[in-house]
Amino acid sequence: MKIQRCKGMRDMSPEAMAAFRRMVGTCRDTFVKWGYREVRTPTIEYMHLFTSAGTLTPGMLGKVYSFLDWDGWSGERVVLRPDGTIPVVRLYTDSMQGLARLFYTMNMFTFESGEGNRERWQCGVELIGAGSAVADAELMALSMEIVKQLSLKGVELRLSHAGLIKVLLSKLKLTDEEQHRMFDSILDGDTTLLAKASRKLPELADLLLPLLSLKGQTADFLKNKRASLCRGIPEIRAPLDDFLKTVAVLDDLDLKYQINIASGTGFEYYTGMIFQLFMGKEKIGGGGRYDALIAAMGGGNVPASGLAIYLDRLMDRVKKWDVTPSATKRILVKASSSAGIGDAFKVADALRQAGCIAEIDLDGREADWTLEVKSSKTMTLISKVKKSKTAVGSVNAVLKLLEAEGGG
Repeated sequence: MKIQRCKGMRDMSPEAMAAFRRMVGTCRDTFVKWGYREVRTPTIEYMHLFTSAGTLTPGMLGKVYSFLDWDGWSGERVVLRPDGTIPVVRLYTDSMQGLARLFYTMNMFTFESGEGNRERWQCGVELIGAGSAVADAELMALSMEIVKQLSLKGVELRLSHAGLIKVLLSKLKLTDEEQHRMFDSILDGDTTLLAKASRKLPELADLLLPLLSLKGQTADFLKNKRASLCRGIPEIRAPLDDFLKTVAVLDDLDLKYQINIASGTGFEYYTGMIFQLFMGKEKIGGGGRYDALIAAMGGGNVPASGLAIYLDRLMDRVKKWDVTPSATKRILVKASSSAGIGDAFKVADALRQAGCIAEIDLDGREADWTLEVKSSKTMTLISKVKKSKTAVGSVNAVLKLLEAEGGG
């Protein structure tokens, strides 16, 4: 019987792994250049890490993989991590303080029905200890730099604000349970409940509904309506001013963006700016501010924000020529007799030290470039493409021939 791959999981072929490593390497190099340092957290965390601070929505908590981890006679419920930010914040509260620029590459697990991915990979950063509009703008600029380095086209930066969403909900005269349910629906990308409730308040409808329908626009609408919004909803002043401050920095950086206030798809721990990266209808990344999370986890009143790039959703969008280094020379090293096997390994090692990809011949196959080794000083370089054979006496001579003939 043929054994099937576990539902919701994916294999990565050599081509897929090349794309994966290209993306991870690009993210890592860019993060390092921007001053971020790499961290890694465990795959398994205690369940209460994700419940005690109300850090995940009920809908997401219902999708985690959890089990009892028996330690002696008492067992703790643990989970395969469903999120990247919360474990990094735990690490920060355990052993760090002050300003910290941290980045990671992680796999996360959530149960998805049907054929949805249950294991997801992402590269992300957490900017902890900075609460300014400049810090928010840095993360958006950093995310767009990743987009540029990966040569992704047609990516849109979309903005929202958790503080604005919560103010809107507070004006709808909902019970606490209704307000939480509606906030969760907004975080899941569904705004129908919010729009329906807004229509029941004629005195606020003229203010709320235009905000709900604000999609694909610049900040001019908010700037022009600021005075009337603050008169009608005084509580909106602080989050609106925070939003506009960050937008002003984005304008200074000449970053293009669109605004969709009512679409804050993300996590319940967001408190301020939320941004999302879209390629068409596909969300490929995003992040936001979570100033209350560290305090809720016992780490003090520390502002923080983060971003994530969703590697799984980009796998098929990174072209093969983007992930194969054309300058790397690939050579098949073949011993001409059993007596030359030791020399073939030594020559292959010397080629690798020089930056080549050197494979020992195991099955007699052909390759674009083959080096037949009789001894370390008696070799023949064979070009399948050029149909040529050249005698060489050293690895340096091989490298010079490859360079001259454009070998790769």
